[in-house]
This record gives sequence, structure tokens and C-alpha cells, in this order.
Amino acid sequence: MALPTYASPLEKVWHYTYLVICGLIFIFLIAPILVVIPLSFNAEPYFTFTEKMLTFDPEGYSLRWYDTLLTLGHPAAETPRDSTWWALAWENSTWIQAAKNSFWVGLWATILATTLGTIAALGLSRPEMPGRRLIMALLISPMIVPIIIIAVGMSFFYAQACIPPDTALGSVAGLFLSNKGCLVNSHLGVIIAHAVLGIPFVIITVTATLSGFDQSLIRAAHSLGANPRVTFFKVVMPLILPGIISGALFAFVTSFDEVVAVLFIAGPEQQTIPRQMFNGIREAISPAILAVATILVIVSVLLLATVELLRRRSERLRGVTPR
Repeated sequence: MALPTYASPLEKVWHYTYLVICGLIFIFLIAPILVVIPLSFNAEPYFTFTEKMLTFDPEGYSLRWYDTLLTLGHPAAETPRDSTWWALAWENSTWIQAAKNSFWVGLWATILATTLGTIAALGLSRPEMPGRRLIMALLISPMIVPIIIIAVGMSFFYAQACIPPDTALGSVAGLFLSNKGCLVNSHLGVIIAHAVLGIPFVIITVTATLSGFDQSLIRAAHSLGANPRVTFFKVVMPLILPGIISGALFAFVTSFDEVVAVLFIAGPEQQTIPRQMFNGIREAISPAILAVATILVIVSVLLLATVELLRRRSERLRGVTPR
């Protein structure tokens, strides 16, 4: 907010002091992220700035760690990079497999969390719903309870939730479950766990969108002969869609960045990018982790920019002037 022309000298001093304090806090929060990006281009296998990097010597910078993301686990990394090489990288590269698992789990977890969270938000937004405050508190509790507790509880629960593979349900579930038909060490178990963690974000964003929703539009649609299904898809859905998409993006980011639940629930075949980074730090320290971190930062910035654009669009649809 701009400083008014009639501000006193003391108010001007406080205004600029406030800006400096905010700038210092922002630098303190963003500095660790900014440091990671140039380090990912280090030509040496170190996590510190070398002398050549500090002097901006081109020999001190390299894309070798980004190349490692393709060659780690590749059966023929030194061969010419033709279509066969890329096919082998797609099927065997350790980091690519982790990325595929992260996107696969994140996609289905987002779909599940968005569907359930939107339905819950629609119900919780109605004032006549009994006990809605208590239900809201229970549904958003995964944001409050430490993830380690949720992960341990799910691990014990999944170990008991097994479906016999010789049954009809077990044969269908076998597409997602482990060989023993249990949720633990299975893609479905990780998807459900990540959906539980993402549902609170969907509920909060959709509920916030519904708080400014004009209920007279629903009554007008009913008066014109629209049934509840047509009213929802033709009137309600277009107006709350920005909130739904924002919640879905938050749910996807939560799933994509989550590592604690994966450590307790997933098996070797469900290796995600955060778990691969954790293993890389614990077992074999490699600056390739910095390259992955840089890519994740770029993806997160793009998603946050999308969320902000959707927020502004939602405000315009509701007649609110974007700030």
C-alpha cells in the first residue's frame, strides 16, 4: 500500500522500516531455495560454491547432474543417444521411474482428494447441516496432526487390510495392490494416504469459494425449471471451479512432495522423487539431488502462479476487485 502524502515523518520512518523488515524476512525464507539453484550447475561433486563458480568461470558450471537424472540406472548410458537410448532411459532410469511414480500417485490422489473434498465442502457450506463445525475440524485434522503419526497409523491399518487374491474383488484389486493383496507396499495404499493428506486443502479452498457464492442463483435456476443436477453443473460448478482447481493443485503438490508416509507405506516399486532424494542423501550423497530440487522449485512456482491466477479469476466472477 502506498504511503499517503499527508503522512507524518514518524509514519514515513515506520513505513520504510516495515518494508525493510518484510524484505529481510522474505530473503531469509527464500535464500535456501536460491542457493540450491546455482549449486545444481556445479561442475564438481560438492555441495558448496567452488572458486571457479565464485569467479564465474564457465568451467565451473556444468549440466552433468541434470544428465545424471537420465543416466542413473541406465543399462547403456555411454551409447549414442538415439531412440533406443531414450526408450531404455524411460524404462530403467532410477530418477525417471521415481518421477513416473510421483506423477502417477499424485494424479490419482488428486482426483480422489478433489472429488471427496468437494463433496464434503458442498455439505459443510450449508448452514442447516448439523455438527458441521465438528465435522470440519475432523476433516482438516490431517493438516494439524503430525504426518509421522498418520503414517504410523496407516502402516498398522494397511498391514491388516488385506484382500484375498483368489476372490473376485482381490483379482481386481491386484492391479493396484501388492502380491499379498494388502494395502501396504502398494500404489493404492500410497494413493489413499496422499488423498487423506490432500482432502483438507480441497475442503478449505472450496469452502472459501462457496462462502461468497450467491445462493439466489440456485433459487433462480430452480424457478426456471432446472433440476438439482442441472443446477449444479450449469450454475454452481462454473463459479466454484477456480476453487476446486486450486484445491486440486494444492493436493497434487502435497502428494508430490510427501515423503514420510511413503517411507512407512510404500515398497521398492513405489519409489517416489522425495523418497529417492531421501535415499540419495542417506546412502550416496550426490549433487543430482540439487538438480531435482531445482526442477521441483520451478514446478512449484508454476503451480503457485496458476493458483494465484485462479484466485483472481474467482474474485472477478464473484464481483470482488482483485488486490
